[in-house]
Amino acid sequence: MPVAFRPRTNETGPLPSASVSGQTRASGVNPYYQSGEARADRVQDLFGEIAPRYDLINDLQSFGLHRSWKRKVVELAAVQSGMTALDVCCGSGDIAFALSARGAEVAGLDFSVPMLGVAAVKKEGRDVSFMQGDAQQLPFPDNTFDAVTVAYGLRNLASWQRGLEEMWRVAKPGGRLLVLEFGKPPNALWRALYFGYLRGAVPIFGRLFCNNAPAYAYIYESLQHYAGQEGVRDYMGQLGCREARVINLIGGAMSINLGVKQATAN
Repeated sequence: MPVAFRPRTNETGPLPSASVSGQTRASGVNPYYQSGEARADRVQDLFGEIAPRYDLINDLQSFGLHRSWKRKVVELAAVQSGMTALDVCCGSGDIAFALSARGAEVAGLDFSVPMLGVAAVKKEGRDVSFMQGDAQQLPFPDNTFDAVTVAYGLRNLASWQRGLEEMWRVAKPGGRLLVLEFGKPPNALWRALYFGYLRGAVPIFGRLFCNNAPAYAYIYESLQHYAGQEGVRDYMGQLGCREARVINLIGGAMSINLGVKQATAN
């Protein structure tokens, strides 16, 4: 029987999309990167600009490898028929569709209406429930999902820690949390080469296909303010995830964080 994903009532009232205090950074940096309360608005602007070409540029800048990385996330989620899954910051829906193909009842949540529009076009009758929402205040009760995933979204939140806390909250005891994200390679030489690619080459794709280089220069800028795979692993451990670990891809340029929510003792 399909599971009804019922929004949780928020007794304390909604939080703003960017709920972490902080001052906006000085001018002269990437226009899509802002700290503090302006962060959500800038990220909304960013995805509104790139949504029509999002999948194409993902293919180009990753040489098509993002598809195999997402398949790895779905394999690690280990869902099957009768299970429930949530894909946070679902974007154009790739991971949500793949989870559904494995038999799970799937919800996909994103705060960008243009990105959800792309996912709706790709849906083609597949049984996935898409909805707009804030990853820092997920509209679901505690202990709802067998797997909670996020791909290329945690880094974009005003507080990635808050986003991870929410993923942990809505996961069932024994449920899996998975984060696919740009990484920080441990090897200094490879890290310098990779960051150079993000800083110099990736914005060219944005200029050529979206007429917007800063939209893709944002990747490098936001990554500099993100904890990276080791920081996410450590925070998963603090939340009470067991088996918190990092799976580095292409030398840590991409990474998957996996944690299992600890079952509560009776």
